[in-house]
Amino acid sequence: MLSNIRIILVEPSHPGNIGGVARAMKNMGLEQLYLVSPEKFPHPDASARAAGADDVLSSAVVVDSLRSAITDCTLVMGASARLRTLSWPQLPPREAGRQVAAMAQSSQVAMVFGRERTGLTNSELDLCQYLVHIPANEQFSSLNLAAAVQVIAYEIFTSVQEISGQSELETDVKPANQEDVQRFYEHLEETLIRIDFLDPEQPRKLMRRLRRLYNRAQPDEVEINILRGILTATDKGFKSDGF
Repeated sequence: MLSNIRIILVEPSHPGNIGGVARAMKNMGLEQLYLVSPEKFPHPDASARAAGADDVLSSAVVVDSLRSAITDCTLVMGASARLRTLSWPQLPPREAGRQVAAMAQSSQVAMVFGRERTGLTNSELDLCQYLVHIPANEQFSSLNLAAAVQVIAYEIFTSVQEISGQSELETDVKPANQEDVQRFYEHLEETLIRIDFLDPEQPRKLMRRLRRLYNRAQPDEVEINILRGILTATDKGFKSDGF
């Protein structure tokens, strides 16, 4: 289970924080570290802070976008120190750890952490099914990046320990990966524009709300194919009517 769980850092600016995250991960048995456009990596400060977790650093995968980091993941959670005006489905760290551990029995899952100063953007949270918020002192609630990873990694580790020894989830259908889910959202938006349900000049927050709706449902491969089939049939019917 632990080998199916990846920690993703989006545009980390301080190499020492990357090293601290690597150490926090190794403490909890996590191995997969993904870095989205890190400012400085590799770097001696990262190795110094890793303090023995050099194997996690050396195997870190560097990518240029969050989307490419989660392509094969079936569950993606984003950690945020602040809550948003349009709320995402939200989980406390303990429940997030349980869901991550359960899904990791059969597929790749990801925990995403944002920039040290500004966190994740709304468009990046759109790629996540859940927002994970670590409760803390309201007067001093911002956690160091490595500390935030340590809290979440601990909850994941303890949840894995609780269900270790149990049989893997038995299912004939795999959860849909994020690449297929994002293609569905793109197809959905194109169709909604074509049938004049969505005005691309004034989209408001329609697509974000629809993403929240489908993210809560966590459709599997078959369900995503059904939804894409409905959209394709809608497109064909719209064309046959001469529009």
